[in-house]
Amino acid sequence: MYKKLGLILILLFSLYGCGQPTTTGNLQKVGLLVQETIDEKVWGMKGYEGLLKIQSDLGVDVFYKEGMNEDIKIRHAIEEFQQNDVNLIFGHGSEFAGSFQAISKDYPDIHFVLFNSDVSGRNITSLNFESHAMGFFGGMVAGEMTNTKKIGVLAAFEWQPEIDGFFEGAYFQNENVHVNIKYVQDWNNTADALPLLEEMIDDNVDIVYVAGDGYNIPVIERLKEEGLYAIGYVNDQADLGNRTVLTSTVQHIDELYVNVAKSFNKGELENGEVYFDFKDGVISMGEFSPLVDQEFQSNLNEHIEEYKKSGLLPNQL
Repeated sequence: MYKKLGLILILLFSLYGCGQPTTTGNLQKVGLLVQETIDEKVWGMKGYEGLLKIQSDLGVDVFYKEGMNEDIKIRHAIEEFQQNDVNLIFGHGSEFAGSFQAISKDYPDIHFVLFNSDVSGRNITSLNFESHAMGFFGGMVAGEMTNTKKIGVLAAFEWQPEIDGFFEGAYFQNENVHVNIKYVQDWNNTADALPLLEEMIDDNVDIVYVAGDGYNIPVIERLKEEGLYAIGYVNDQADLGNRTVLTSTVQHIDELYVNVAKSFNKGELENGEVYFDFKDGVISMGEFSPLVDQEFQSNLNEHIEEYKKSGLLPNQL
């Protein structure tokens, strides 16, 4: 039964480039582990896009596995990657921290990369988005655009830095705003997220920052049904309706993955925790809705450029 299930859930895919490898350093081949699926529209897809960009930009063979939700599956996947000469593995999420921390010492010739975790070891790196600022600028948009003076954050977990940032940015822009924050306690649980959204709607919230992954799109679609508004998350989600999605806080994971692969190839990838922000070109605001005033957009972009230079948010100047 396990073997059959494994073949269904974690079938190994290899994506071969057309040209000759262009690398001159230590990078051989790259692997990606995704807890659920690359078809997941917000988070999983971003990891897959990053993998394809590594293949395109660096000319190396890349591999991926889906359904990596148990330690034994992760270890088997790493063993297969090792047999295929993979020496850089991305675990696409913080969920891989425990497995990678325990396994990394057994594979000294492979470098392990994951997200938002406290890690240690010579061959393991945690990538961390400095997401407080992106939340702040998203909050400024919500504070500017709200009609009811009630806005919401539908987040996955309390520890997300963008939540405090959103609150601060909204209050900076509109001191009369009230921020309703609810937590799904899961990145993907739509069944729990939608009832929490209904509570916000009942409370007259008219803009919601949908700071999660798997439930993100259904929530935005529900807001659209009600004629309400959203701030998108991770992806630029204007394609879900630019009269519903006022803007998005975008994390350019494809660019980050390429930067990491290039650093590893040069022997410059740091272990431990490394941080990235607007100034690194891997965080930005998405497309603005035509509903958002052009003068406000220009003002917001000036604040972002100042933040890139000084590291100071508008409420710190």
